[in-house]
Amino acid sequence: MKFELPPLPYAPEALEPVISAKTISFHHGKHHQAYVNNLNNLIVGTRFENATLEEIIRESDGGIFNNGAQVWNHTFYWEGLGGKGGTPAGKLLEKINASFGTFENFKAVFADAAAKLFGSGWAWLVEDQEGALKIVQTSNAGNPLRDGLKPLFTCDVWEHAYYLDFQNRRPDYISAFWDIVNWDKVAERL
Repeated sequence: MKFELPPLPYAPEALEPVISAKTISFHHGKHHQAYVNNLNNLIVGTRFENATLEEIIRESDGGIFNNGAQVWNHTFYWEGLGGKGGTPAGKLLEKINASFGTFENFKAVFADAAAKLFGSGWAWLVEDQEGALKIVQTSNAGNPLRDGLKPLFTCDVWEHAYYLDFQNRRPDYISAFWDIVNWDKVAERL
């Protein structure tokens, strides 16, 4: 198999009480693993058989794109978590303040984008080609790389990301989500 499920960068219970170990077992162990398995099966004999995930995201369509992007999106999501939340520092905070006025305003705009995304998908903090930060929504397996944007941070708003812990209360999940963001990892992505 070309692609493998990356291990979590922390213990499954490390995100509690925001995201339970039970949710992690389904979300990482079942959903994320299924995307990896599906992608590996779909790329056999195609021009994407030896491609990177980024190439798959930028150049493929259909099932290969959907599964490849979901592998990338989920890995990126897990890596941005496991911190203590709070407020970022340094260049990241400066760029957030320059683009959104204040960190609190950024959080409000991001949370609104995540909460109001219809159906399943992702809310992203991205950097554009001019270095400005923006918030974008993508449906389903969408990924900002496809639009030439540099992802810095994401919130998964597929129901499997929060339903066991928050049921249908997506805004409550998003509100609690800030407590587990790893801002150091987000800052490394600049």
